[in-house]
Amino acid sequence: MLEKIIRNIVEVIEDPEVVNNIKEDSDLIHDIGLDSLQLINLIVAIEEEFNIEIEFDEFDFEEVSTVKNLLAYVEAKVYEKK
Repeated sequence: MLEKIIRNIVEVIEDPEVVNNIKEDSDLIHDIGLDSLQLINLIVAIEEEFNIEIEFDEFDFEEVSTVKNLLAYVEAKVYEKK
């Protein structure tokens, strides 16, 4: 699941070199460099990748500001769906 999330980040940021700098504790904005539009595109890509729905009204970016936290959030959504 982590690899899929990283792949989605790389696709959204459109920079294949960024994959070398992504760690689990990387901050999506400060370390990876996602802007607000890219963050929205990432959420949409993750919804499609994992067949989950993320409610933007309930979504708290502070909870998922790192790759590791985003992974935990997606895992919880996938598990919740089952």
